[in-house]
Amino acid sequence: MKKGFTLVELLVVIGILAVLTAAVVVVLNPAELLKQSRDAQRFSDFSAIQSAISLYLSTAQSPQFSDGSTNKSFSMVTPGNCFGMTAGVGCTVNGSTTIDGTGWIAVNFNELTLVNLSSPLSALPTDPINNASYHYAAAFDATNRYYQVDSVMESSKYATRMANDGGSSSTVYEVGNKPGLNL
Repeated sequence: MKKGFTLVELLVVIGILAVLTAAVVVVLNPAELLKQSRDAQRFSDFSAIQSAISLYLSTAQSPQFSDGSTNKSFSMVTPGNCFGMTAGVGCTVNGSTTIDGTGWIAVNFNELTLVNLSSPLSALPTDPINNASYHYAAAFDATNRYYQVDSVMESSKYATRMANDGGSSSTVYEVGNKPGLNL
């Protein structure tokens, strides 16, 4: 007598495996996990940007924003809008990641060498997706030395964080040093 599995037994096992695989995919939702991973990178980038700008503003001999303008915003790619920043302020496309004031953040971090410090950033971070819907944007008020950095988060997990960040938009993550972040 030969020993083995029947075709029916094999089909039942394959069916059970298919159901379990489908259940795991639904429970884990890999697409949402990727979104959360990219959002975590955005939070990390913004923390580094805030720390770098705060260090610059507190220690540079004559801190200023390189463009010398008031309420000018920069963006990594051509956006459909500037995430609700002050109306009438256009987004200037600037894909440069240099830290000499010509990058998408108008701060010359190299000035920190004048006070015997090195730049906290070797290059300006970029959004993990970096397209018209998901990108970083920044606005500066050179007169008052205010700044704001914005991004849209992908994951629904961070919707309340965008709504409660103190900014003027509930659909954009806004950080900076101006109360209300209403540049």
